[in-house]
Amino acid sequence: MLEPHQKIALFAEATMGLLNAKMAEGILRYGRNPAVAVIDSTKAGRRVRDVSTVSSDVPIVDTLDAALALGAEVLVLGTAPSGGRVPPDWMAMLHEAVARGMSVVNGMHDQLAPVLGSGLQAGQWVWDIRTPQGDLPDIATARAARLDNLRVLMVGTDMAVGKMTAGLELTHALEARGVDAAFLASGQTGIAITGRGIPLDAFRVDHAAGAVERLVMEASGHDVLVIEGQGSLLHPGSTATLPLMRGSQCNALILCHRAGMQTLDTMDHVRIPPLGDVITLNERTAAAAGALTAPRVLGIALNTSALDAAGAADAVARVAAETGLPVADPVRDGAGVLAEAVMAARGGG
Repeated sequence: MLEPHQKIALFAEATMGLLNAKMAEGILRYGRNPAVAVIDSTKAGRRVRDVSTVSSDVPIVDTLDAALALGAEVLVLGTAPSGGRVPPDWMAMLHEAVARGMSVVNGMHDQLAPVLGSGLQAGQWVWDIRTPQGDLPDIATARAARLDNLRVLMVGTDMAVGKMTAGLELTHALEARGVDAAFLASGQTGIAITGRGIPLDAFRVDHAAGAVERLVMEASGHDVLVIEGQGSLLHPGSTATLPLMRGSQCNALILCHRAGMQTLDTMDHVRIPPLGDVITLNERTAAAAGALTAPRVLGIALNTSALDAAGAADAVARVAAETGLPVADPVRDGAGVLAEAVMAARGGG
């Protein structure tokens, strides 16, 4: 639906620069479409680079009117309130956007097409990304275990630690080295950026692993598949990592972690174990006591966005010493070290 030439405005009211706006930041960093504005009345008059780690001069404006004046054709809901539901007080703005000719990209759980569809004119659309497309997938049967490619799953110590970002950076680094690699999106931001993938959390539990398996099998011609991770095995509210492991039959993992984190972001009563233990947990869970494909963690993608350059370098060195693995912040330093580890694993088997 979203054509690469269409100009977008990202709605991130009161959240730009915060974790809730990770969809807006991901699209600004990696998206194909020209972004003309971010809508956030609390930071209007500034630029994206002034309030976030994204190096972008896109202006932040206060209203839909201001975004339209800059040529916006598509409104992207770039922020996600807790629970991923569309707040009722957004609806007047959404109806106005449609009435004024805009299309809408919606990454929330609530479907907007049934609500806004009656106001659409020719050429307008509403893309509810979290609505699965096509027929219901079969139950997973570990078909991907028979593939001879490398299937690298991004796993994390928590939600929102940079699994998608690290996966995209790793894919780009592999492609720059001549590797036939593909990034497989499993969440709304990755789908919005690449234009393809599956909204994993919109599938029923029985079919989630099957959806991942089908995604992997359809991309099986590539030498390396980088599979976007979701959630964390450590998080008591997360169930997404297991179907990714089962469906992909991953034979390699990259662990994503935020430097200095000792507990989950929103649950300080849940501690993060030593990274060596987290590595073992992910490897053994994926292998299912030898019943399924046994992957190994090839490296650590370390999110150092909260640190200065010296602090980031120190954090990378400490994690490398702790784990004995290649470590890099893919955004700050590039993912070359991780790409080399993937290439070495691919060459070895």
